Amino acid sequence: MRLLLENEQANSLRKGRRAVRAGRKPGKPRKMGDFESGALGRVTVYSIQGCPHCVQAKATLRSLGVPVFDVDVGIHSELMVKLKELTGRSTVPQIFFNTVHVGGNEDLQKLAPEELQRVVTLVKEEPLSADAPPLPENNPFEVPGGEIDGELKCERDEFADLVEDLKHAGVIGTQRKGLTVYKMSFSGIQLVDWLQKEKGMDRAEACNTGQALLQRKYMVSVRGSAQKDGCFGEGKETMDMLYRLLEDDFHLPLNGGQTATCCPIQAAELSLLLREMILKLFSEHLSADGKSVDYKGMSVDPAFERYCELAIQLQRVELLSLSREEKLAFFINIYNALVIHGYMRLGAPTNMWQRYKFFNYVSYLIGGEVFTLQDIENGVLRGNRKGIAQLRKPFSKTDPRLQVALPDAEPLIHFALNCGARGCPPIKTYTPQGIDSQLLTAAEAFLENDDACIVDSGKNEVRLSQIFKWYKADFGGTDEKLLKWVLDHMSDSPKKTSLQDVLSAGKTKVSFLPYDWSSNSAH
Repeated sequence: MRLLLENEQANSLRKGRRAVRAGRKPGKPRKMGDFESGALGRVTVYSIQGCPHCVQAKATLRSLGVPVFDVDVGIHSELMVKLKELTGRSTVPQIFFNTVHVGGNEDLQKLAPEELQRVVTLVKEEPLSADAPPLPENNPFEVPGGEIDGELKCERDEFADLVEDLKHAGVIGTQRKGLTVYKMSFSGIQLVDWLQKEKGMDRAEACNTGQALLQRKYMVSVRGSAQKDGCFGEGKETMDMLYRLLEDDFHLPLNGGQTATCCPIQAAELSLLLREMILKLFSEHLSADGKSVDYKGMSVDPAFERYCELAIQLQRVELLSLSREEKLAFFINIYNALVIHGYMRLGAPTNMWQRYKFFNYVSYLIGGEVFTLQDIENGVLRGNRKGIAQLRKPFSKTDPRLQVALPDAEPLIHFALNCGARGCPPIKTYTPQGIDSQLLTAAEAFLENDDACIVDSGKNEVRLSQIFKWYKADFGGTDEKLLKWVLDHMSDSPKKTSLQDVLSAGKTKVSFLPYDWSSNSAH
């Protein structure tokens, strides 16, 4: 198995991804098109990986024959504060021609031809001044740590070979309990007898091994049996209990059907690595204009095979010990990766029924339990609240996944989850450290867009994204509390001032904008 996990390689992933993204050797300057030798200034673009608007803007700039420096604020987050001071915005891209701030991609595309020519001439003929927009310190284009091959290495778990032998020992088969038939199962006594006969264990050691296989999530008790999961002993009840290997117990998850053989990887580290790999794939198969993604091309990319191998390791991660911050980062990253994985395997849903099936059935096996997209969003991140068109809460009182759910709904997650449609917030990777500030930035960036919030002072009306209608309970439950939440989470801007004026006038009308469900799939 090529998948092996080394901590030093995992730790260098974030450092080395800058070279991987651009497909270049470390130390080679990042550029788009050939720099003109006579140019005195530069165009500075602040962007993040996987941002379609950033890709479209850079495609436009590439044709202008000016030196373009691309600064990834996902890597150089220290520049975000300065960037916001300069622009008053939290969104990317932000584009500067020398010191002239043009704005984002939409602003660039709307520039009149004479104005575009003016700023291009500015870069070509006027030297860069001392108050130019900042670049990262040191050499911003030198990549520390070298390039990454994208492969992970792991320490093979001590029980992996034992489980492999069990799969071929003839112990697993069809069992009958009363009128019910259980396929691909075995009893506790069958396992113990095999361990004693074939592995030379005494009975106590065999029972302890069975308990270890349960605890490490190699096997699970068959649903509907009397014995509780996680308990394996010498009693008659345990010996008669039926079990399945984890890979045989579930068939729907996109990372099922094969056993994770690595020693369990830390959940936060694993989600970060998965998100980085899928985001890199997404970026490499994003069209030049940033408008569509070649999911079919992604699905046959060798890097996707490596991603799938790593996703299998989610089966045995430990979730119960995660802090609130770790859960937020872990499940947001996994949700966003799972959406892309689902698009590659099943295609993009094109109508309401397909979307319902997609979000209720696309799933990963995580920590021994199946989590669909709905389970992650509404069960875990929203504190086990009913989602759209759901008649009941995702997790019942006896559902073991309820132990993983956050105690309360986290409204900011709605601006971090990416559903694959053009109307969703831009995708990125989240980390436990600083997760709350990252989510606040995502909310600010979302609210800056006109497809999220439009203030009509003349009609005393505020038009909001459908997200605020669907999840109104998370934002206070009433129009008044909803508008206050929106105001409190806006960055200082003319839009915020207009909203304050409208709210001060009283009797504000709230309506909701159409949601763009169109797929970003190229097929």
